[in-house]
Amino acid sequence: MQEHTKSSSLENAIALQKYGVGQPVRRKEDDTLVRGKGRYTDDFNLPGQAYAYVVRSTHAHGVIRGIDTAAAKAMPGVLGVWTGTDLSAAGHGPFTCGLPLKSRDGTPLLQTNRMALATDKVRFVGDPVAFVVAETLAQARDAAEAVGIDVEPLTAVTDPEQAAQPGAPLLYDHIPNNVALDYHYGDMEKVNAAFAGAAHVTKLDIENTRVAVVSMEPRVGLASYDKKTERYTIQVPTQGVAGNRANLAKNLKVPNEKVHLLTGNVGGSFGMKNINYPEYMCILFAAKELGRPVKWLDERSTSFLSDSHGRAQKIHAELALDAEGHFLATKLSGYGNVGAYITGVAPGPLSLNTGKNFSSVYRTPLMSIDIKVVLTNTTLMGAYRGAGRPEANYYMERLIDRAADEMGINRLTLRKRNFIKPNQMPFPASSGVTYDSGDFQAVFNKALEISDYESFAKRKKESKKAGKLRGVAVGSYLEVTAPPGVELGKIVFDPDGSVQLVTGTLDYGQGHASAFAQVLCAQLGVPFESVKLVQGDSDIVHTGNGTGGSRSITASGMAIVQASKLVIEKGKRAAAHMLEASEADIEFADGAFTIAGTDRSIDIMELAKRLHDGKVPEGVPDRLDVDHTSEPVPSAFPNGCHVAEVEVDPDTGVVQIVRYTGVNDFGTVINPMLVAGQLHGGVAQGIGQALMEHIQYDESGQPVTGSLLDYALPRAEDIPAMTVGDHPVPAKSNPLGTKGCGEAGCAGSMSTVVNAVLDALSDYGIKHLDMPLTSERVWRAIQEAKGTA
Repeated sequence: MQEHTKSSSLENAIALQKYGVGQPVRRKEDDTLVRGKGRYTDDFNLPGQAYAYVVRSTHAHGVIRGIDTAAAKAMPGVLGVWTGTDLSAAGHGPFTCGLPLKSRDGTPLLQTNRMALATDKVRFVGDPVAFVVAETLAQARDAAEAVGIDVEPLTAVTDPEQAAQPGAPLLYDHIPNNVALDYHYGDMEKVNAAFAGAAHVTKLDIENTRVAVVSMEPRVGLASYDKKTERYTIQVPTQGVAGNRANLAKNLKVPNEKVHLLTGNVGGSFGMKNINYPEYMCILFAAKELGRPVKWLDERSTSFLSDSHGRAQKIHAELALDAEGHFLATKLSGYGNVGAYITGVAPGPLSLNTGKNFSSVYRTPLMSIDIKVVLTNTTLMGAYRGAGRPEANYYMERLIDRAADEMGINRLTLRKRNFIKPNQMPFPASSGVTYDSGDFQAVFNKALEISDYESFAKRKKESKKAGKLRGVAVGSYLEVTAPPGVELGKIVFDPDGSVQLVTGTLDYGQGHASAFAQVLCAQLGVPFESVKLVQGDSDIVHTGNGTGGSRSITASGMAIVQASKLVIEKGKRAAAHMLEASEADIEFADGAFTIAGTDRSIDIMELAKRLHDGKVPEGVPDRLDVDHTSEPVPSAFPNGCHVAEVEVDPDTGVVQIVRYTGVNDFGTVINPMLVAGQLHGGVAQGIGQALMEHIQYDESGQPVTGSLLDYALPRAEDIPAMTVGDHPVPAKSNPLGTKGCGEAGCAGSMSTVVNAVLDALSDYGIKHLDMPLTSERVWRAIQEAKGTA
């Protein structure tokens, strides 16, 4: 019998040094993706498939008086035209929101119960009212144009503050003043008392603009139905197959096992693809009705209408301070624009998440949050990278800079004076959560050092000589990641020597395959190249909460660690049999099971192979495989400090980010290369919102930024080279000590970029501008300031 040797143990140890936790391992999937060999949903086709096209409302608000489908049905190639009446007759259920949110009076969130196709009213431009299926996409599109929709127009309202006023047009009869949730958090009596006794109060009205997701891959779906098994199959890009399958089954009113959901490669999502959409229900219905597969592919123009949007808050923020600048209390009040329908987690970012993240890294004894989540005649809202976290940090950092200016206190000093200290951990924040770890002052100091903040005055003089205004901002952030949830950790040793790792999160650009393999290698010593990540098949991934809220490495990491321990337990029993020793004498390290005190051992991969090849006595595991669901993993608290420097051309208003530094505490860093990539992407999206992105509607509810001709996204030239630093303080809430990094870039960049621009504009006495700080907006502010000088 061949046994493990000391030399092979050394090889395993060397491999762990190369592929273990903390190593900058290249992403497993890159070789496939950069060669164009990725398999996205639109790359999949089925024999005999037909094509769907959705008919959408051109009115923002109106009563449906009739839908004429006769002409469309008679057109060449058309297989069917259906309306909401047809889907309702099939027993389809509504899209709802499962968050247990309650208004200040204790009543639950009011549901809009959206059906896949509107039957009574249309509530935004792009609202689906019918769909056509034909032999070709061109035929389906032509027939869709022949569908006649008789809509009696109603007055539209797109601003949440206006929509919440008495007498505003109502979207739903059962939702008074269009307020679906009147969210409140905090002890108002104590907060008001703190404000009454404050030496200074800073107040700001802030708009956090609505943004479009614009993922590189549009939404797409391919549905089929097996009449014999009465089972639906749908291929669709998601952020997790288990949860989305459950939601589809709920809408279809069938058991979960009657839905098979598949997800291949996903070309970006940022929260948008983590909910089900009307188009998916339409093609599932048509596949069953026609007895053949049906495919639907969105177009960029309709993506702007039908994909969920992000952010969209109008906030009044206040900060109370004593004479020395210590924070006493904070207030947030205002409106969140949830759009025309409530689905997924949409109200959460606008209310609960904003409140949980508002106190950030600062000792803020008291806090109150009062936000009305309001329905308007606009595209539905959803989670967007950070989902309330960047928004809350933005409000806090804007308040601090404004308070420092008003009180004559240095901006850095004011922050230092209010940081939570390491010896105060665990720290019960006024948001109701308890931070387990962090050294915010150290992160702050490192950011100042790396950014060469001390030399800023010299750089400002150089910019002035060139006719430019130069500004700098230093901003901290903290995120409360996704709430506790279970996750799947399934490990399968295949006969071919590969190891399947199955978990319920799903990669859509993060690099899970490498990071998760590194964790598994560190736990079990299996070869890095042998690990195959499985995430996109609901028949295999039976449990999981998907990727979102910066939870993947903490949740799947916990599941992998716990599952690995179970593998080791089974392995010790099997190795004891193979090595003819007592189980109590078997030790495990560096990928090998060893008889304690001897050099006799067996490699875990060799053990798995022998179990596949032979038979074992009763009581000895015949496989090392485990199928484990972890316990809920608590939230973690990634944090950091970013420094942005900008130059502003006063003659044109053009803003250029000339230096950018980010120092972050992500706890244990599994793969620094992936972390840097995630940070870069998040910063880029924050820059986009800060300087150029903004979805807008006219008075009738028509979108005026419905294409890439009029909705600006940052290009390569808009994104500066970034200096990235780390100051990790491992989390105590999960076994790996990780904190999550996927959304931190947005949380750090929005406030620092805006504050840096305002610092540059302070030469003109400009105190506040709302995003986006476009060249036109900046130029106009300068001209107005000159006119009043």
